[in-house]
Amino acid sequence: MRANIVDIIKKVTYEAELSIENSLIKEVRQLGPENPALTYIMPGFVDAHVHIESSMLTPAQFARLAVVHGTVATVSDPHEIANVLGVEGVEFMIEDGKRVPFKFCFGVPSCVPATVFETAGATIDAAQVGELLAKPEIGYLAEVMNFPGVLHQDPDMMAKIAWAKHYNKVIDGHAPGLRGEDARKYASHGITTDHECFTYDEAREKIGYGVKILIREGSAARNFAALIPLIAEFPERIMFCSDDKHPDNLVEGHINILVKRALLAGYDIWNILLAACINPVLHYSLPVGLLKPNDPADFIVVDNLIDLNVLETWLNGERVAKDQKSLIPDLRSVRPNQFNCQHKTSEDFKYLTKNDASQVRVVEALEGQLITNELISSAKYQNDELVADPDNDILKIVVVNRYQDAKPAVAFIKNFGLKKGAIASSIAHDSHNIIAVGYDDDSIAEAVNLVISVKGGVSAVGNGERHLLPLPIAGLMSDADGYEVATSYTRLDRFVKDQLMSTLQSPYMTLSFMALLVIPSLKLSDKGLFDGKDFKFISLCI
Repeated sequence: MRANIVDIIKKVTYEAELSIENSLIKEVRQLGPENPALTYIMPGFVDAHVHIESSMLTPAQFARLAVVHGTVATVSDPHEIANVLGVEGVEFMIEDGKRVPFKFCFGVPSCVPATVFETAGATIDAAQVGELLAKPEIGYLAEVMNFPGVLHQDPDMMAKIAWAKHYNKVIDGHAPGLRGEDARKYASHGITTDHECFTYDEAREKIGYGVKILIREGSAARNFAALIPLIAEFPERIMFCSDDKHPDNLVEGHINILVKRALLAGYDIWNILLAACINPVLHYSLPVGLLKPNDPADFIVVDNLIDLNVLETWLNGERVAKDQKSLIPDLRSVRPNQFNCQHKTSEDFKYLTKNDASQVRVVEALEGQLITNELISSAKYQNDELVADPDNDILKIVVVNRYQDAKPAVAFIKNFGLKKGAIASSIAHDSHNIIAVGYDDDSIAEAVNLVISVKGGVSAVGNGERHLLPLPIAGLMSDADGYEVATSYTRLDRFVKDQLMSTLQSPYMTLSFMALLVIPSLKLSDKGLFDGKDFKFISLCI
């Protein structure tokens, strides 16, 4: 192959002949200076932290979509399926990923369940973490969300970290808002990364403690604008990630979007490509080629270094995408699951209480953020029932235990903007119980029951219509054609915005994080309303 070779590490570009033999780079023979008439070959893009499950696709299907955008590898935390199926879920992700040439680096989830304040489907203890870390397919200990456990030397958490050190595997961090001595102490236990920084000052401080910063821009959390200035100051300590990427967004683009955005903002191309292509490979010791002789023949072909449009993607010497078409086959998968709850009625979602509280706590959802605020609102009653106030965009939010029959948890939420109907999903971080927001109890029950009827999925009801996207694998993923899943999800998302009048950019992604207790401030688990700052249950009524 004759093209311009982009040597990111040496920061040079030159015309060369690239030869491949037995899936490896045989030779890169320099022919002369850069030739603008030719295309450019460069290392592929790497997503340095992503939960594949959030795409609603299996690893094999995720890869089909990602390679079109020049992504050749991901650092993937199977935390979501692990909370449903435990070790079996982690092993499913590994085996499914092996069916395609894509370079998946899976980690061992460090916090399953994420907390004791919710019902999960499984537990992965320190001994099991050690067994998984011994596997060559496992590259790292995934995000250590239990930073209080690290700071207070929780024996189980410290045992998991010790196993990672024993096998000389990278330890990923997760410490939103942690600053000062606590942040330094957390990093001192071998934590090497953080993708949860939402301010420049926080990220810069953590770099000072030896932590590498992942600039995240996904379907929910978006911190690119706040953190991208770091790439000019600390290019070797920055990586890009999506964390959570819904299928419709994955069809549109992946890490290539962050690369183009950084270029448009005027940052140095070599620093950008270092973060997008090189730093994750070196940090996680990924088996990804970097265009050196005897490396795996992994690379992408782009039109030029201004537009950076991906023309082809190659993995192990095999072309896997060309002209925006994926060449990875459309594969079906086995469908492990755990879903054991019965249908609900509207009566199950009523909040009956004496009329003695004058105020209630309300979860305030924030666009583009995983964090929420706690609002205080006047209590509204109908007879002995505490009810929502939809005229002021205060709707009912519920979480239903999917693993056993139990009374649903009920609270109130603001900023979803629904004017009718309800939405529900079995994607609810981290335990993936059923979560729903609705205008009225009948609609909530209908939306929840649609999800229960197929043992997992996302649904919406309203205006006499019912929409459902089944997710038969752990209630999180589909093995259907990834492009068809994306189309179905887009149709569902459009219905929620156009017909139910949600004002959120990603209503289902936002919904999925309203039960994520490890991110403050106010969240709802299947066991009740939770204060994420003080890490304790809190009453709905004041």
